Amino acid sequence: MRKMLLAALSRVLQGPAAAAAARPGAVSEVSRVVVASRNYADFASEATFDIKKCDLHRLEEGPPVTAVLTREEGLHYYRTMQTIRRMELKSDQLYKQKIIRGFCHLYDGQEACCVGLEAAINPTDHVITAYRAHGYAYTRGTAVREILAELTGRKGGCAKGKGGSMHMYAHHFYGGNGIVGAQVPLGAGIALACKYFGKDEICLTLYGDGAANQGQIFETYNMAALWKLPCIFICENNRYGMGTSVERAAASTDYYKRGDYIPGIRVDGMDILCVREATKFAAEHCRSGKGPMLMELQTYRYHGHSMSDPGISYRTREEIQEVRSKSDPITLLKDRMVNNSLSSVEELKEIDVEVRKEIEEAAQFATTDPEPPLEELGNHIYKNEPPFEVRGPSQWIKYKSVG
Repeated sequence: MRKMLLAALSRVLQGPAAAAAARPGAVSEVSRVVVASRNYADFASEATFDIKKCDLHRLEEGPPVTAVLTREEGLHYYRTMQTIRRMELKSDQLYKQKIIRGFCHLYDGQEACCVGLEAAINPTDHVITAYRAHGYAYTRGTAVREILAELTGRKGGCAKGKGGSMHMYAHHFYGGNGIVGAQVPLGAGIALACKYFGKDEICLTLYGDGAANQGQIFETYNMAALWKLPCIFICENNRYGMGTSVERAAASTDYYKRGDYIPGIRVDGMDILCVREATKFAAEHCRSGKGPMLMELQTYRYHGHSMSDPGISYRTREEIQEVRSKSDPITLLKDRMVNNSLSSVEELKEIDVEVRKEIEEAAQFATTDPEPPLEELGNHIYKNEPPFEVRGPSQWIKYKSVG
C-alpha cells in the first residue's frame, strides 16, 4: 500500500503539480498531499480490543471477550452513530421551533445499540421496536431526509408524512409502535413466519425496561420458548421508564433473566463492539434451531423520555454529565480508533463536518417539502387492494383509500 501511494504521489508531482510549483502556495499544497499520503499509509488495517464480559443466564458459554475491529468498520460505525446523534439533535431543535409536533422520543446516547445490532445481522433479518425508533429507521436503510420529513409531516417522509415519530417503517423494519410492549407479540409473529417458511432469518424484537413488566411480554416468552422461535428479545435498559427508575419499578432488575427457561445475556449497551459480538452470539443461537434468546442492553438516554420531559426532575444533571464523560458510545469508539492507529482526530473531524452538512441539507428538505394533501389521508391502509371508502371524523366525510 505504501509503495502504491508513493508511486501515485510521484505521478502527481510529475504532472500539473510540478508545472505549478512556481506559483505562490504551491509548495504547501504538495506538502498537504505528502502528509495525507503518509498518514493514510500509517493507519493500521485492524485492531483487537478487550470487551466487557456478559452476564449469563442458563448458558455455559457466552459471547467472546475480545473483538476485532477493522479500520473500514470503525469508520462506518463512527459515521453512522454520529449521523444518528446529529439527526436527533436537529430533531430537538426543530421540535423546539414547533416545526415538529406531537410525540417525539429521541435516541441520543443509545446509538451503540442500534448500530451494533445492525452490524451483527443480515439485511434480510427483521427488526421491530417501540416508539424510540429514529435510529433503527436509519440503520435499516432509511435516508436522514426521509426520517426528518416524516417528523415534520411531509409528503417525502418514510411513511408519507402520516406516521410521525413513532411510526416509521423500512424494508424488514416494522416500526415504530406506540403502544407500550405491543410490538413484542408482533415480533414473535414475525419470527414464527421465518420458521414457518423455512427461511434462515431471525427477528430482533426490542422493548424498554418500562415495557418489560407488561404481561403480554411474558405470554410471548412462553410461546416463543414452546415453539423455539428464531427471535432475540432485546430489552434496552436505559435505567428509566419515563420518569421512574428501574429500581422503583421492578422487583428484579435482572431483565436478561426474565425469560425463565429462555437463555439470556446482559450486555454493555454503550460499547458498540460488545453489542455487536453479543448479537452475533445470540443470532447464531437462534439460527441453529435452539429457540429464542434474551438480551439486556445496559444503556442511557441523554434526553428526557419524550420532548415533553426535561429529563432532570428524576435524575441530576451531574448524573447525565458523568455518563457523557465516562461512557459515551461515540467517544469510546473514537478513542479506540485514534489510540490504535485506525484513524486520526483530523480524519474523524472531517466526517463530523460531512455529517453536519448532510443533516442541514436533510432539515432543509424536511421543512420545505409539501405536506400530503387531505384527500390522501385514507391511502395506504391495505396493499394491492381495490380502492374503497374510509369514513372520516364524521359520517358525512369520506375518503377514498388507494393502496
